[in-house]
Amino acid sequence: MKSPSTPRDRGIPEATVARLPLYLRALHGMAERGIATVSSEDLAVAAGVNSAKLRKDLSHLGSYGTRGVGYDVEYLVYQISRELGLTQDWAVAIVGVGNLGRALANYGGFVSRGFRVAALVDADPEVVGDTIAGLNVEHIDELEAVIRRRGVSIVVLATPAAAAQEVCDRVVAVGVTSILNFAPVVLTVPDSVDVRKVDLSIELQILAFHEQRKAGGPLMAVDSQ
Repeated sequence: MKSPSTPRDRGIPEATVARLPLYLRALHGMAERGIATVSSEDLAVAAGVNSAKLRKDLSHLGSYGTRGVGYDVEYLVYQISRELGLTQDWAVAIVGVGNLGRALANYGGFVSRGFRVAALVDADPEVVGDTIAGLNVEHIDELEAVIRRRGVSIVVLATPAAAAQEVCDRVVAVGVTSILNFAPVVLTVPDSVDVRKVDLSIELQILAFHEQRKAGGPLMAVDSQ
């Protein structure tokens, strides 16, 4: 099920959508510390963005703050959560219950952010039937039935690379249009399907690049010639 009013439908730029979770994370931290209002400058610092960019982003939500006071933290949490569709209960299925899948299943932060792990699916007969985070691991052969029965809206792929495209095709065929892909492979999907890819090895390689430059590695030597 899609949100009846998604940021994309409302004409909010994709770059702004990508930053909204950063603001929301910072705001949740402030709310937990009992902070009632926050200036755009302080929120920008907490989120790691430019304050002018933050103000422009929030203006797309119709939130401009109050001069001399700033933004109401609780209300801004509500506004951003509403725009991101987090005021609904999104059922998530995790396919692939290895070390990563288990860690995701046991992560307690999903529920407070509007997500509920509703199903765990795996192909390994030694894993099927296990109970993880209160859920019974079901067999991959039952994937389509599980998605329908649990009302799954989002599928997390934590499978080996070789299995990812086949599983992706199956969940798309049953009507899933939102996929979070942890498998180290680029998935081919219809235009109507949203895929977000998380590749930890790529992120580590980017960090290694920056570490090398800070240490005066090969690229720095080339620049100095």
